[in-house]
Amino acid sequence: MGACNGNCGSCAGCGRALELTGPEIDFLKLLGQYAFLPVARKREDPAPVYPEGENREEASRVLLCLEKKGLICLDFDAPLRGVPEEAYEGYPIRGSMALTARGQTVLELMEYQGVQEG
Repeated sequence: MGACNGNCGSCAGCGRALELTGPEIDFLKLLGQYAFLPVARKREDPAPVYPEGENREEASRVLLCLEKKGLICLDFDAPLRGVPEEAYEGYPIRGSMALTARGQTVLELMEYQGVQEG
């Protein structure tokens, strides 16, 4: 294998630093308030969507990045009950998302140490 370039998504990179965007931090904090949140997608499009969010395109990018970094888990086999049906309009595949153990640790460290703007 070649040298680590810090982009594998499953580690913190050679420098052990994890860089998060503002929207990624905001979404981690939202997931920290709830055990699970709804996620959906279209049959022909594997991109995840947060059906209760306002900017679904941006949320989709954020979810993909957080999943690649190992901070959240998207599970399309476990839909949530009680989510308003109109939120899922146009998205037949429904599931849930939650923080991973790594995501929970990162969130706790951010709360304990604060977040440094890069």
